[in-house]
Order: sequence, then C-alpha cells, then structure tokens
Amino acid sequence: MSGMADPRRAGEETTHKARLERGRSALGPALELVHTGRAPTRAVLTAELGVTRATAGAVAAELEALGLIRVDARPGAAAGSQGRPSHRLAVADDGPVALAAQIHTDGFRAALVGLGGRIVATAPGCEVVDADPAKVLGSVVEAGADLLRRTGRRCVGAGLAVPSAVAEPQGLALNPLHLAWPAGAPVREIFAERVRAAGLDGPAFAANDVNLAALAEHRHGAGRGARDLLCVATGHRGVGGALVLDGRLHSGSSGLALEVGHLTVNPAGRPCHCGSRGCLDVETDPLAFLTAAGREPGPEVSPLQHSVDLVRDHYADPAVRAATEALLDRLGLGLAGLVNILNPDRIILGGLHRTLLDADPERLRAVVADRCLWGQSGGVPILPCTLDHNSLVGAAELAWQPVLDDPLAALG
Repeated sequence: MSGMADPRRAGEETTHKARLERGRSALGPALELVHTGRAPTRAVLTAELGVTRATAGAVAAELEALGLIRVDARPGAAAGSQGRPSHRLAVADDGPVALAAQIHTDGFRAALVGLGGRIVATAPGCEVVDADPAKVLGSVVEAGADLLRRTGRRCVGAGLAVPSAVAEPQGLALNPLHLAWPAGAPVREIFAERVRAAGLDGPAFAANDVNLAALAEHRHGAGRGARDLLCVATGHRGVGGALVLDGRLHSGSSGLALEVGHLTVNPAGRPCHCGSRGCLDVETDPLAFLTAAGREPGPEVSPLQHSVDLVRDHYADPAVRAATEALLDRLGLGLAGLVNILNPDRIILGGLHRTLLDADPERLRAVVADRCLWGQSGGVPILPCTLDHNSLVGAAELAWQPVLDDPLAALG
C-alpha cells in the first residue's frame, strides 16, 4: 500500500544513523591516536579502534575535513612489503593551534602548539616577572595573540603553566614562592579573562608546570608507553614532581598531589621555606648546585642555565664534579623513597636533574637501587626528559583536551 512505510528502508536508515553515531564517538579516540603517534596508518587506526575499515576510513575523512589530520591516500610501499599499503595518517601541518604560556621565576614565554605536540611559533621570552599576576598574564596573552595574528591560525584554546601548586577547582596558585605573587592568586580566572579580552577562541586552563611537563612527556616524549610514570624536575628554582597513573595525570583530590620538593633528603641541610630542613627543593635545585660548586649565580644568566652549562662544559673541574655527585646522591635518596611508595614503571627527570643524570647515570641508578626495599623497584628505568619546552607543550595539551574528547563539539 502506498501509505505504508517501507520497513526495509526504515531499517536501513536506523542502521545508517547507528553507524554515524559510532563514527562520531570514535572521532575523539581516533584523533588522540594520531595526536600521540600511535596510529601512523589507517590500518593501525582500524585495529586500535576495533572498527571496520570503512568506519575507520570515514572517521579519518571526517577528521581531515575538520582540518585536524592529513590522510595520504597514495603512500609508497616499504621495500619488500606485500599487499596494498595502508593510507598514512599525520597531523595537519596548517591546522588549528593552542596558545601555550609558561611563567617561571626568570620570565615568561608564549607559543603556539599544534597537534602532535609540535611548537609552531614562539614569542620572544620576557626576563622580568611583575609582582602583579594580572599584568604578567596580560602580557603573555598579548604575546600569544600577536603570534596568532601573524600566523593566521585558528585557536582552539589556551593553557598556562605556573611554578606553583594549583588548587582545584578554583585554579588558585597556592604557593608561587619564587614569584612575588600573592599566595592563592586566582591565576586561572585572571588568565581566562585576559584570553577573552584578547578576543581569542576556546577555553582557558592553568596547572602546575611539572604536572604539565609530565603530561607532555607521557604523550609525546620519554614517558610514552609508560603505564605509571613518575616525573621529577628542577625549574629555575625548586623541585617539582608529577605522576601519571594508568595513563592519566594524577593530581589528587584538589590538584595538590606529588609535592615531592618537600621530601627530606638531608636532615642537617638547608632550611626550607616549608619549615623543614634538607628538602629536595633546597638540596637539589640549581641554586644548591651552584653553592656546592662554589659558584655565585650571576645576573646575566639564570641559575638553571648556569648550572647546566657548568655540568656540560666544565665537568672535569673537581668542584663541579663533586657538586654533581652530591646532588645525585641527594636526588637518589628522594627517588628511592618515591619508588618505595609509588612503584612506577618509569622515572623521567627534567631540568637540571636531566643534565645530572646524563653526567653520571650509573651513580644515580645505584643510589636508587640501594635504597629501594625490594630488588624489582631498583630496576625502574630512569630516563631524561626528551622534549624541549615540555611545560609549554603540556599547557597546550590542556587546551587540546576538549578537542580530543569531542572534535565536532569543540570545533563546531
């Protein structure tokens, strides 16, 4: 009868809608696989998503239409390979970017970061940090906005890395001790206001710089593939730590987990601003190294860069070697305690600690192994961070996360 619906056609429409819904739900996971380099081809994407080749192809095509990835439909087959080569997938070279900003004790920097953790452009760094966080954040956002104007890129959002624990959910910098900022400064709110005032698209985020370094290294650097990753790093001042558990950044109930800088490694050591003595924060940071090496920090270069240059260029100097060994021993004690508590499957070191590890890796590993409570923990790989500006890359990861969660919703 002409007035009756065709049940076969209705069934086909239902099946088509179901496929579309499955395809949309796969967009985020697919983008994350390409973003982190785990799906270099469409065949790998198909296997990782557990979908049909047709669905994987449709998902890749949708991500390409959004300007996020590039699909190479005519890849060259590898020598000696058999069968039809799979389409290659890569992040789009000219796609959207996130505005990333980092504040540290000796200045700030802004950059544009694309998918894959690739830094597209950077603004000249500033070497002075004002005591007013609103003034500093306004300047760094304006530097980022200028980069966006000059490159013509679309902005998906903005992320900020700060050298302080950042309390959730308010986004307060609780202890910016090496900045002249007030404790509890609402850095996320101020940053978001400056981003909106600059007319930039997308949400704004803020987090601790070492947490963001760990996030970036886990997705794109030395921590890729680790399930439980411990990151310990020196900034220009002090020591920070971060933990990735089961592939996710662990920040605790209110964003304050892993304040490793206040582990005591030398009970008779220097007084720490936390009220204790001999903490990692004051025993293994660049100022501690310069003091141990008998050097005075100068105004022409940051304590971090000064320390790194000494280890790399003057390691034969007995004072520099002795300072390196002393800091490695103190750092090893701290890492051993963390290993006994956390049992990570990988440790990565950043800042000055990365340079110290490069100078004498076996000494540090021996100290950690000797102080661990069971043999297996002593064998945890200890590796240097591999990303330049990993806190900046991690700040961009915050802004990219809504896009990774739902590309269609984030990009409209």
